[in-house]
Amino acid sequence: MSRIAGLVRERVFAHYFGNSDAGDAFKAALKIPNFLQNLFGEGVLSASFIPYYARLLAKDQHESARRVAWTIGAILAFCVSTIVLLGMLATPHLINVIAPGFDGEKRELTIRIVRILFPGTGLLVLSAWCLGILNSHRQFFLSYSAPVLWNLSIITSMIYFGSRHGMDDLAVYTAWGLFVGSAIQFLAQFPFALRWIRAFRRARPEDRGAIRGIGRSFLPVIVGRGVVQISAYIDNMIASLLPTGAVSAIAYSQVLYLTPIALFGMSVSAAELPELAAVGDDDEEAKTKLRHRIEVGLSRISFFVIPSVAGFMFLGDTIAAAVFQTGAFTHKDSLLLWAILGAAAVGLLPSTRGRLVSSSFYALRDTRTPLKISCVRMVLSVSLGLFSAVKLPTLAGYAKIYGTVGLTGSSAIAAWLEYLLLKNRLEKRIGKIRPGARARNRAASSAALAGLIAFSVKIALEDFGRPVVAAVFVLGSFGAVYFVVGALLGLEEAKRICARFGLRFG
Repeated sequence: MSRIAGLVRERVFAHYFGNSDAGDAFKAALKIPNFLQNLFGEGVLSASFIPYYARLLAKDQHESARRVAWTIGAILAFCVSTIVLLGMLATPHLINVIAPGFDGEKRELTIRIVRILFPGTGLLVLSAWCLGILNSHRQFFLSYSAPVLWNLSIITSMIYFGSRHGMDDLAVYTAWGLFVGSAIQFLAQFPFALRWIRAFRRARPEDRGAIRGIGRSFLPVIVGRGVVQISAYIDNMIASLLPTGAVSAIAYSQVLYLTPIALFGMSVSAAELPELAAVGDDDEEAKTKLRHRIEVGLSRISFFVIPSVAGFMFLGDTIAAAVFQTGAFTHKDSLLLWAILGAAAVGLLPSTRGRLVSSSFYALRDTRTPLKISCVRMVLSVSLGLFSAVKLPTLAGYAKIYGTVGLTGSSAIAAWLEYLLLKNRLEKRIGKIRPGARARNRAASSAALAGLIAFSVKIALEDFGRPVVAAVFVLGSFGAVYFVVGALLGLEEAKRICARFGLRFG
């Protein structure tokens, strides 16, 4: 629900902003406070807080778990409030770092937007604290559907003010819509989190072990997440040096290729983290259970991500047009996104699988290994991305805007290195992980055939003129062929899905 609402939000954004200067300003501005959210938000809290909190619950130490939750919440609120205030004061200097290519009115607009977004991002961090509590109690629906309200607030702002103001003013009103949505998202979860942690409780001496453990893991996870974010921001800096539209184009493409990562990588990882933390790796029996859960999770991820890879490569323009092609967003923009998505697809499988492998380390309370490996990924991604985005277009003789493709492709190559290193280190600790090569190969064969057939349908409907309707036929044929062929090849997941539509295979 959250991801679908996000796609609708981006479609509305594309309608009003396209690849304009105002669109570039908003997307660049959003990156800066998002750095705060990613450092202190869902990912860090999930990696550092949930393993200790869930372990206390597994040992029936509920009172201690509540005191630990309140202590971490208080520390988090103080730190985030301080950083938000400092960030608002230092915004002009941050713009010089994140978007050095912006100047004049474009730069001033970016500064205005950032100062509105910072407090809203602080509320999103506190919302992530609520999410950590709810997820530890296996309450996933509210914490992951609350962002729907956040998206609706932004969408409502764009629609209401879109016909009344120019692009620059609309960007500012959209930022206020984001702030209001952040407050709504936090307030929607907080009362339900209180049901589990009840009234405020001060920590006791016996709670110090868990609090210190969270604190010790917090810094490595922050640095690890920070390395990933720094890499993303360097990509944004490089994109700001490319022609107008590069920053927005990368942001639009991220919405699309991050969707399968969120739906199948992050969702499986989020659901598995409390379970993996409860299992541990104390003895050989625990390691066997841990390997089994990881193998099943990786297989499930692959079944849905492999067709996503084929879809982006064969049908990227159809997907981009269906989601974004309206108003100021043209067919030419859809073709650019297709090229970017094709490059991103190379790293889609390791990015999604890597989420679960990283969560396995966090569940085992090892935060340093993912940190070290993410540093290696950043060095490769930045060095290769700088060359591919800035130098390669000139050497190859194509338009500089296509430096965005090289930038995304570099990140994809780095994702493969990160995943292979993470998997290798995890196997040294718990034993060989075998997610099923035969099922993966069958899924790849089914996806390739489905992609070729759907591409033929796309060519036949090339002059249809309605991107959304054309996408229904093209993507519908792609999905039908993938599941039917997968079922014929013996994929159990495909058989179950086909059975829901009355198709049964052996």
